[in-house]
Order: sequence, then structure tokens, then C-alpha cells
Amino acid sequence: MASTLPLFHLYGDPPDDQAFDFIHVETIASRSSIHDWTIRAHRHRNLFQILLIERGGGEMTFDASRLSFAAPAAILVPAAVAHGFRFEPNVTDGWVLSFTEDAAEPLAERAGDALARLRALAAEPVVPIGDETERTRLSALCKELFEESSLAREGYRLAMRGLLVLIAVGVARLAASRARTGVVTLAPADASVAQLRTLVDEFFRKQRLLGFYAEKLGMTVDRLNDHVKRSTGVTAGHLIRQRVLTEAKRQLVFTAQPIHDISEELAFADPSHFARFFRKATGTTPHEFRTQRGG
Repeated sequence: MASTLPLFHLYGDPPDDQAFDFIHVETIASRSSIHDWTIRAHRHRNLFQILLIERGGGEMTFDASRLSFAAPAAILVPAAVAHGFRFEPNVTDGWVLSFTEDAAEPLAERAGDALARLRALAAEPVVPIGDETERTRLSALCKELFEESSLAREGYRLAMRGLLVLIAVGVARLAASRARTGVVTLAPADASVAQLRTLVDEFFRKQRLLGFYAEKLGMTVDRLNDHVKRSTGVTAGHLIRQRVLTEAKRQLVFTAQPIHDISEELAFADPSHFARFFRKATGTTPHEFRTQRGG
């Protein structure tokens, strides 16, 4: 097991923190076939990915979970989430679309709404595609995106942004319709919640106090909690704790870091405090969690 979870731009490439207005599309087979159809667990700091599985299937790791998937399906992978794939060899194919979320912003004031909504929908990353017409449409859009990227004709950047939004909206609609309760919709995400998530991603290792985040956002703690509760159904404190828990799980499953080092990195007073936090959230100790998942 690696001592740290690899961080890539595209898989196998060094991180690119300066990536901006970046859209990349390739077939699943083009990269996975040269890696024996196995993409090991890794993260992208600033890339969202959509996979369209047209043939075959396999198993994926998504944070600390293992999930099976089969064609036809879409898979959503938000930035910074640990993920990996074991594809059915020589059978699986489709498309991998990687992009920085700013890529859609020049289109219109609200063009990025579907991309923001995808982050929430990706809590369940595998989206089966039961409608053959929609699968064909998404496949055609991905192929057209690939052609625009390859040919680089006049206006290709604008065309790529437009195709990206159409694909994102199509997948978001499929993911939203999966939630039969109707709780998940394509209504615009609350900008304050999106800003909070960004701040939490940046500071969660050292800052747990709501007052810190409320001040950064220019609002009171009560107002921040109200925004988060209305948008997500949970408190702002819960979002922060979940982010800490997610990182703890990633480090336990995907790295060989000693538990006391993980505790220190996540700013717990001592390993016993970390263990109590983890057990309260999961019902198991960090050591048990790591052992159960082959760590």
C-alpha cells in the first residue's frame, strides 16, 4: 500500500494546480488498456470527471466504498474524491470526460448550475441509463466533443464548452430522476453552501469552528446554518465533520500512515479523541475500519 494517495492531473500525469478552462475527453480503453484495465486509487485536486460506460463494466472504489457497475451507465467523480477502477478487460469502453468546473462559466451566468448540482448527485456515483435514446444521445455528444478537441477548428473551445454543458445537464437529469422522492432536483445550488464547501476543503484540517467559516462568508453562524439546512437538510457543522470523516477514511483505506499520524494531521488533540470521533460516526474504530477494508 502506498504511503500517500496519489494525486494526478490526468491519471499518471503530475498535478497541475494552474489548470483552468480545461476540458479533456478520451475513450476508456485508450488509457485503461495500457494499465492492464486497472486504474489504481487516486485523486484529482481540481478535476471533475464523468464516465460514460457504453460496453462492459467492472468495479470501482469511491472513497472507502466498493461499487459494481455495468453498461449502460454514467459515473460521476467530483474533484478530490478518492477513486479507482477495475474494468472488465478487452470489453469495457465508453468515454471519460475530465474538466475544471470553470470551463462552463463563460457560456452564461448560470451555465455552471448543472455542474454544481452534479457534486450533490455524485453522492451515489453510478447512474444507470435505462433509456436507450438518452444513451445514444450522450454517446454522440461525447464523440462530437472528442472530434472538436482533436480537429481544433475555429471556435472549437466555445463548441467544447457548449457540449460539456449538454452532457452535464443530461447526466444530471438522469441522476436526479433516480431519486424517486423528488428531493434531488436541478434547482440552482445555494451559492453560500458551495462557497462553504470550498472553504471547508481548504481549511478542514485545522478549522472546525463555524464562526471561522461564517466570518469568511460575511454572515452570522445562524444565517450560515439556515442556508445549509435549507439546501442540504443538515447543519453546517455536520458538513464540516463529514469532510473530516471522509479524509480520515481515505487515509485509513488508501495509505499506510500510522493512525496517530492521521489523528495529528487532522488536528485532533490525541489519538483517543480521534478514535471517539470516528467510532461515534461509523460505529467502529479506525483500526477496525482499516482492517475490514484490507488496509
